[in-house]
Amino acid sequence: MQTAQRNSLRLLQWMMVASLALPLALFVFASAGSWVSIRETADREIERTLDVAHEHALKVFETIDRSLSEIAEIIRDVPDADIVAREQTLHFRLKQLVASLPQVKSAWIFDAKSRALVNSLVVPAPDIDFSDRDYFKAHVAGDIGTYIGEALTPRPPYQGAAFFGVSRRRPSEDGSFAGVIQTSVLPEYFENYYARIGREPGSFFAVGRADGTVLARFPAAGREVRLDHNGPIGKLLAADPEAGLVTVTSSTDGIERRLGYRRLAEYPIYVSAGLETSAIRARWLSTMSQHLIFGAPATALLFALLGLALRRTRHLYYEAEKRRVAEEALKHGQRLEALGQLTGGVAHDFNNLLTVIRASVDLLRRPDLPEARRLRYIDAISDTVTRAAKLTGQLLAFARRQTLKPEVFDVGRTVQMLSEMIGTLIGSRIEIVILGPEEPCFVNADAGQFETAIINMAVNARDAMEGRGRLTIAVGMAASLPNSAPQPQHPYGYVAVSVADTGSGIPPDQFERIFEPFFTTKQPGHGTGLGLSQVFGFAKQSGGEVAVASEVGKGSIFTLYLPRTAGSGKSRQTPAADAAAIDGSGMSVLVVEDNAEVGRFATDALAELGYATTLVGNAVHALEELAAGAERFDAVFTDVVMPGMTGIELAQEVRRRHPDLPVVLTSGYSHVLSEHGSYGFELLQKPYSVEQLSRVLHRVGRRKVEHAAK
Repeated sequence: MQTAQRNSLRLLQWMMVASLALPLALFVFASAGSWVSIRETADREIERTLDVAHEHALKVFETIDRSLSEIAEIIRDVPDADIVAREQTLHFRLKQLVASLPQVKSAWIFDAKSRALVNSLVVPAPDIDFSDRDYFKAHVAGDIGTYIGEALTPRPPYQGAAFFGVSRRRPSEDGSFAGVIQTSVLPEYFENYYARIGREPGSFFAVGRADGTVLARFPAAGREVRLDHNGPIGKLLAADPEAGLVTVTSSTDGIERRLGYRRLAEYPIYVSAGLETSAIRARWLSTMSQHLIFGAPATALLFALLGLALRRTRHLYYEAEKRRVAEEALKHGQRLEALGQLTGGVAHDFNNLLTVIRASVDLLRRPDLPEARRLRYIDAISDTVTRAAKLTGQLLAFARRQTLKPEVFDVGRTVQMLSEMIGTLIGSRIEIVILGPEEPCFVNADAGQFETAIINMAVNARDAMEGRGRLTIAVGMAASLPNSAPQPQHPYGYVAVSVADTGSGIPPDQFERIFEPFFTTKQPGHGTGLGLSQVFGFAKQSGGEVAVASEVGKGSIFTLYLPRTAGSGKSRQTPAADAAAIDGSGMSVLVVEDNAEVGRFATDALAELGYATTLVGNAVHALEELAAGAERFDAVFTDVVMPGMTGIELAQEVRRRHPDLPVVLTSGYSHVLSEHGSYGFELLQKPYSVEQLSRVLHRVGRRKVEHAAK
């Protein structure tokens, strides 16, 4: 039962662990899946945003390129002098062109000496040397097509936002360098556009040249940014120059981002779009927090319910354990109650036995006592001692406190043996009738509890008859239990023990309560109501039943049903007390007995029969004698209950040191023997006769075995 309770508690504990571990595992699994899904969603979002940014940048540069082509067509084959002469008209034309392009700050036409011929800003054009500007220097050596320069700051007297130049070479009729056509493009135009489309937290956009120079960036860096060719992005561009997707930490602001990049067709320009990884994680955490809002309370509720169940289960088991202890105390109290009922009768019987012994001893002391009368007194003493030993054995078997293991025994024989004790218990004015079975009826049950149940039923019958009437105890067999509840039938049937009385009977309104603990109809001080509850509990625990039939004024019949078993009960048979003693023939016996008088009786009696004996008072001295020469002894005869090392421990030590030396145990009562048996050693119950002792020693003695071997 305790193992089942521990298992159920352990199961609840594992369920509590599982109520946390399983949701946690599912949460971790869902978190991992959600993270992958959100990463994939973020990548798709970055790709879509990159498509928009790429398309926008491509249209911007294509528009600028067409504008440059338009300007080049206007001044095709026009000498510098004519351009200067037409400056006012060309200025107005360039101004209109710039006004139609929000991304363009200004448009310029330069001669071969880097002097401005005309621009969209002022008339006349300033006399400033622009040869140091990259958009001019790039075309001096040869025709490179459209050139996109670095971000520049306007020089005095011009002010305003930074710009980068998009320029082309002005070819002459002979193909020589004639100057440059240039438009100043505003990076802030890109930044404003990216701010409009990058509304998601953590959004990032950039447009830059293939050499790593960043032209425009959102969010703005506030300073010139140039990518390291040996950095992560530089290596990625070298490995995959057209497009890619990567997670990098910016050296500019130290923020980790998930970036996608793509090159503009026919332009040395890259457009990139991305999201901060912290923003992606924030999305993931937001998603998982929604799961936690519902999952965490549910998990906590389940854990709390299981914790409450564990607590209540522990409390129930605690209460069950208290109940079990109370039931054990109840059983013990039931035995004590029965023993209390027996006390007067047992004391009377013992006094009668002691009277016979005392009278016989006094008569034996008379001089000139005839031999016949002397033998008769001796036989009376012997018979009385046998009866006293039998009564003591019955009391020990009845009064054992510990729970006994089931054993196979004959119910009819046990009831017959109890009849004398029951007669003493119920008094001489009640007639006892014992009806035995036609054949042995064996059961596998607790013999001590069975005896208690029979005595409790007999006491209940005696009280119902008020000390006068007939008590009939009958043992028989039944095919099934006397109830209507469906249950498996026992293959061997049942043994039925009925106790019938001629008492007052049981009123119908009390039938449902007669087996309740402490329920009694007796006067205060005449019973506790524990007897029948013990009978009921014993029957149920043994797989049987108790049936009651009663009629007011005509008596009651209590029938105890126990499952019948096959086989036969086994019991150790001791030699008969009147068997003849066997001569020792010089056999040597080591007697171990802490009671000096019992030890002297045993050694003197054995010496009279020809045994050589050595008496010691404890197990330690016995081991010393054996150590001095174990071959001197043919057997060891030891008491069980001794101070220090017990007789069983001594016997086990002798078996270990001297396996061929037999040991015989003797005891009047020992809880060790009652719980564990004799451990395979011969056992002679006290009180024993000289004849019984000599026959046991003769049967196990070592010298007898040696003689048989010759």
